[in-house]
Amino acid sequence: MAVAETGSFDGAATRLSVTQSAISQRIKGLEDRIGAPVLIRSQPCEPTTTGARLIRHAQDVAVLESATLKDLGKSGTPSTIRLALNADSLATWVLPALADTPGLLFDLVIDDQDHSASWLRSGQVAAAITSRAEPIQGCDVTPLGALAYLATASPRFAETYFPDGITAEALRRAPSLAFNAKDMLQTQFVEHALGQRIPLPVHHLASTEGFVTATRLGLGWGMNPDMLVRDLITAGDLELLSPAPFQTPLYWQISRLVAEPLKPLTKAMAAAGKAQLHPI
Repeated sequence: MAVAETGSFDGAATRLSVTQSAISQRIKGLEDRIGAPVLIRSQPCEPTTTGARLIRHAQDVAVLESATLKDLGKSGTPSTIRLALNADSLATWVLPALADTPGLLFDLVIDDQDHSASWLRSGQVAAAITSRAEPIQGCDVTPLGALAYLATASPRFAETYFPDGITAEALRRAPSLAFNAKDMLQTQFVEHALGQRIPLPVHHLASTEGFVTATRLGLGWGMNPDMLVRDLITAGDLELLSPAPFQTPLYWQISRLVAEPLKPLTKAMAAAGKAQLHPI
């Protein structure tokens, strides 16, 4: 785990106060025992899928151990918990929930809410924010709320590309913005608005804050969280392409193995969702 966290054998050796040779021997011994590689020896070193599952297991054990020590009136070191979160939630409402849960260290994996469930299925995270309402095997589900998005563009961009509003012809010409290749939000919005799928010219921009800035500067049109663009719309820096918000329901799924000791985290997530998100 130290190699994955520091990104190198040398960094792990320094953290654990042992030699780099000792780290190499321990990794080799582990791989011999399980019959599979646990590390990709790159710069930086990264865990394989098997290695990531072993790290998750070690983190789960540490959470359970910490909870047991707490029940016994003892104090221990903070436990690390790995979570899969979507970038827009991280940029808008999640951080207060994490801050309200002391005694934990967070290892955050950023992925689209439509794909974060796969991290849970593969055993690589203990919990995830997903768009999936049905519980993943071995997990408990808590509804969080719906994150509302607004189709926005700069006034000049809207005047140039959408003088007659959102039409199929305009959408085929107007550059759109997407977080990455997994981001289907713009496509889903268009299908909902027009009842058909339109091939969209697209810029890929993997930054929630950068997404808003790019929209404001006229690089393209995009679906932005309403929490981030309300003031910009009021100020006239952005223009609504459609008055109705497009809502994405979000759910908290957590492994039952650690659900009990992580109840405070689940409670904080639910409270933050209730305060900041729209009802599902």
